[in-house]
Parts: sequence; structure tokens; C-alpha cells
Amino acid sequence: MFEENKSRYLTRGVDESISLELQMFMWEAVDRMTEPKDYLQVFRLTEQNGLQVIHHTAEQTEYEMTYILPTTTKAVTAKVYIIDDGDHCTMLLAEEY
Repeated sequence: MFEENKSRYLTRGVDESISLELQMFMWEAVDRMTEPKDYLQVFRLTEQNGLQVIHHTAEQTEYEMTYILPTTTKAVTAKVYIIDDGDHCTMLLAEEY
């Protein structure tokens, strides 16, 4: 899952609402995970005290990590999925699923 040579895509919703910096951070978070990786990675983005909080979870194998980042722009509140369907990987907003 999530091999480096797979094509990576994102939806229009992600492109319009999530900064490139946060997109790259989430892809990197998946890349740094140890194997095995679940085909579905879930990111909950929230704001706390002016900081960007990213809570990353997966079910199989169970995984949970929270990142707290300084922001240069307004913090984003969203739920983002990254899905590996076998042929390629896609980042999308939960409401686009």
C-alpha cells in the first residue's frame, strides 16, 4: 500500500481548501508510517490556540498520531481521506467520498 511509484491525485475540494503545505505534510505522514498500512488513512484537521492540529488515524493496523503545527495562514478545519485503491492514491475531503 502507498508505494512511492504510485500516481497520487487530489480532488478539487482538497485543491481549493487545503494548502499545498498541508497536503504535502499529510502525504509525508503516510510515507513515514511503517508497514503494513491500511488502504484508508484519515486526517482530522482542527485549530487549537492558533495552531494547526492534525490527528491521523487508520484501522488496520491500528494507528494514531497527532501533529501540532504553527500556521502561516488561517488553520483549516476538515476531515481528509487518503485512499490507496491498488492502482493509485487519492486525497479527498470526507464530504467528497
